[in-house]
Amino acid sequence: MPVPTQLPTTHHDGQGPNLLYHVEGELVPVLRLQLGGSIPAYFEHHVLLWKEPTVDIQLKPMKGAFKRFIAGMPIFLTQAVGQGQIAFSRDGTGQVIPMHLQPGQSIEVREHQFLAASDNIAYTFTRVRGIANMLFGSTGFFIDRFTAEQYEGVVFLQGYGNIFEVTLGPNEAIDVEPGGWLYKDASIRMEIKVMGLRSGIFAGSGQLVFNRFFGPGRLGLQSMYVHHGDSGTGGNAGAGVAGGIAGAVIKGLSG
Repeated sequence: MPVPTQLPTTHHDGQGPNLLYHVEGELVPVLRLQLGGSIPAYFEHHVLLWKEPTVDIQLKPMKGAFKRFIAGMPIFLTQAVGQGQIAFSRDGTGQVIPMHLQPGQSIEVREHQFLAASDNIAYTFTRVRGIANMLFGSTGFFIDRFTAEQYEGVVFLQGYGNIFEVTLGPNEAIDVEPGGWLYKDASIRMEIKVMGLRSGIFAGSGQLVFNRFFGPGRLGLQSMYVHHGDSGTGGNAGAGVAGGIAGAVIKGLSG
């Protein structure tokens, strides 16, 4: 099996569809986009750091928003329209990586770790039930899916700690701590493995839970994990803001 290798921490003059991008910063990285005007960029609203006045900000509703609202997930995306520069940063130590997708290509990303994307990338999500049951006592978690349907696009993700990538061949497998994976190609299959501790003082009582991934495809790993059910994390704060906006919208509709 190939060994995961670290991805670059900085990017200068990267090119996407009608945009330029830069990733800078050593501890809490900043993504800076130069928009060309014809293709907007969308992002989670709480990650905006600064922008030029020529860039307009609009709301971009999501399909299936009610399910995400019930689970405490963001239900609105924010869209940057126009020409000029805009910068994003998530409240957490980590690394920002660009993911270029060709037409027909998809990646799947764990919840709360999407940063921004060009508007020609389709965004959907699925709920994976049962996995978080063994980890955090809930009923599952969301996986976000990004697809370049007709044209090339780029998705920006922020992982915690440093980001490593491994490319698995057909039927090659790797076991990963459940909080340790960041993204995977749609061709990567994931299973849950529960391993009992059968020796020493923990014999018969302890368990280890892993996600086992099977190739072919790319798998992204993060060296640090933040559980967003904990207080004080950026994702939890963002969910709170999203809930506040949703509450205001629901109140306005019912008023």
